[in-house]
Amino acid sequence: MTNTLYDTDYNQWIEETARQLRERRFDYVDWDNLIEEIEDMGKSQRRALESLLTRLLEHLLKLYYWKSEKNRSGNHWASEIVNFRASINKRLKESPSLKPAMESIYAEVFPIAFKSVSKLFSLPCDAQISLEQALDDDWFPDDLQ
Repeated sequence: MTNTLYDTDYNQWIEETARQLRERRFDYVDWDNLIEEIEDMGKSQRRALESLLTRLLEHLLKLYYWKSEKNRSGNHWASEIVNFRASINKRLKESPSLKPAMESIYAEVFPIAFKSVSKLFSLPCDAQISLEQALDDDWFPDDLQ
């Protein structure tokens, strides 16, 4: 197996590929690795949304259900919720084609957020926060509206 620039110096490969594309030297472009990188970029956008939504749901679950910690940590959680929502909204604005995937992303990550928060305190088995609530900038659990 021959090592390519992609294998030996990724940054230089990016610079070289960009230069070749700018100069329209298409015969010299490492198409296989370029295509793989572009596909990975799309996947990373989805993974970023998954991560942000998981963290958002974790903080909403804490704020909603962890009554004994709410006085001490509630304002911090609320601040994080604002930041996560803003980050999600920014990503969806930059890549609106991801918006239809939010329902399936939510279905994947809610159980993860639930399990994560359950390690901190006992969540009720029917604990729920909808995707609409999670993404609504004006919705906060209980009295923090």
